[in-house]
Amino acid sequence: MAVDLEKIRAIAERVATSEGLALVDVELKGGRVNPLLRIYIDKPEGVSHADCQLVSEQVSAILDVEDLFPASYVLEVSSPGLDRKLVKPSDFVHFAGRRARVVLREPVGEQKVFEGRLAGMEAGRVRLDLGERGVTEFELSNISKARLVVEP
Repeated sequence: MAVDLEKIRAIAERVATSEGLALVDVELKGGRVNPLLRIYIDKPEGVSHADCQLVSEQVSAILDVEDLFPASYVLEVSSPGLDRKLVKPSDFVHFAGRRARVVLREPVGEQKVFEGRLAGMEAGRVRLDLGERGVTEFELSNISKARLVVEP
């Protein structure tokens, strides 16, 4: 039996929203034995330990009742951190003005890694201000990884 990550994502979204939190991402790591299910939540004033515990308890109860894992699993609920991954198109808009590192699937001008300030998103293209080199754009579909860069 395969794990239905989209169903788990929907459950986590429902629980987070009901508690006034935003679901940032859901990851499933590891193999068939004791996989790690990671849920990232956020809110404007920051996530507390109590927020993580509350979401963990509720999601765990629902997953157990709906029997979505064929065996045991480890559930981890946390904040995405200061160097959070940028996953959804709205992340690139929400964090405009912040420094980010973008890794591409296919190179642009022989370069696959770019770092600069997010300048929003238009028509499915992420805009990144590279300072003296100007603003460049990348197709969202060409981005394999993106995350915020912690500034001193």
